[in-house]
Amino acid sequence: MNASPENPLPAPGGCPVAHHGSGPARLYGPEAASDPRGVYERLRAEHGSVAPVLLEGDVPAWLVLGYRDNRRVLDNPRQFSRDARIWRDRAEGRIEETSPLIPMLGWRPDCVSQDGEPHRRLRGAVTDGLQAAAARGVRRHATHFAHKQIDAFAGTGRADLVRDYAEYLPMLVLSRLLGLPEAEGRDLVESCAQVLGGGEDALAHDARIQEILGRLAERKRTEPGGDLTTALLGHAAGLDEDEVVSHLRLVLIAGHTTTSNLLARVLQLILTDTARLSGLIGGQLTISAVVEEVLWNSPPLAVLPGRFAAGDLELGGHRIQEGDLLVLGLAAGNADPEIRPDPGVSVQGNQAHLAFSSGPHECPGQSIGQSVIEIAVDVLLHRLPGLVLAVAPKELTSTASTWESRLDSLPVEFPV
Repeated sequence: MNASPENPLPAPGGCPVAHHGSGPARLYGPEAASDPRGVYERLRAEHGSVAPVLLEGDVPAWLVLGYRDNRRVLDNPRQFSRDARIWRDRAEGRIEETSPLIPMLGWRPDCVSQDGEPHRRLRGAVTDGLQAAAARGVRRHATHFAHKQIDAFAGTGRADLVRDYAEYLPMLVLSRLLGLPEAEGRDLVESCAQVLGGGEDALAHDARIQEILGRLAERKRTEPGGDLTTALLGHAAGLDEDEVVSHLRLVLIAGHTTTSNLLARVLQLILTDTARLSGLIGGQLTISAVVEEVLWNSPPLAVLPGRFAAGDLELGGHRIQEGDLLVLGLAAGNADPEIRPDPGVSVQGNQAHLAFSSGPHECPGQSIGQSVIEIAVDVLLHRLPGLVLAVAPKELTSTASTWESRLDSLPVEFPV
């Protein structure tokens, strides 16, 4: 069924939306890619804190726009389950197995796909493994790879800090933590981007990631090391092969894409505001304060997949039916005028943002990502004194997918 002004698609659960405005908006396609914030604000004006939307393939969902509604969904797994096996549209055959949404929304034997005791068992293994791997030198790895990336362009006097730095540094650190060879980590950057970007190649790239990680797990059974893969294989929770590979995939994709996106946005903010740059160089401003500001204003995941209504309920004045899909508008929630009536007011010291999610599924690796970013910025500013943006700030552009908005490039110049 195709949408048109004369024939709008129904909202999830069949709830008519004609009286609310123009009906479900697409979170993909040209408008969403170029102006996602405009889409969010139009939806907020038309529908309130929860809005009917369409994902790739015109799959219906509810987008949660309000800060308080986001917290309600994230903090209440009994009402809003992470278990995609109750997703009604898929259970009733309306979602193709070839849908590019499957890598982001489909059920997997990992901790983010489950609630209750199964979630606690698996998350405990991941948290223990990440802590053990991080204790062996995240900051040291980040320093090593930051210098290595900068070495490649330091003699040229110019660089694109997205392509040459932010896209690769987090993946190289994660590869070391997982026990992957550096070359394989570099190759996986594109595959991770394709999975988040959706489109026809998402499934193929997802399969490629799983194949590489499957070989890694097999190798680590006979060649253990001080890495996350070895930790998961030997954890007391007794993860099976599928659970190990699924969690390696989860850490790799989520850890890389969010950290690389956040690093690019932090560098953008620093280089487009001379006061912040001077404050960092002079020691009056900390990198963590800049990161905090970006987490509020440009969270690395703009929309978080996904929750599924465990029963019929009401949210934001809308009737949500059992099995409906909800996606969490982290960027929209952080900008909710009910909690931030004046977005110009400083958020320094306020860690109540939604950027790392909330509740039992809150990101377990956030401290690792922040450590990588702090090292990345510190090393860059020390290695390249005189670093400046090579274009006017207004020339910087971003491209959004359903889930994230990524800076296209960040060209800089510096004395050699």
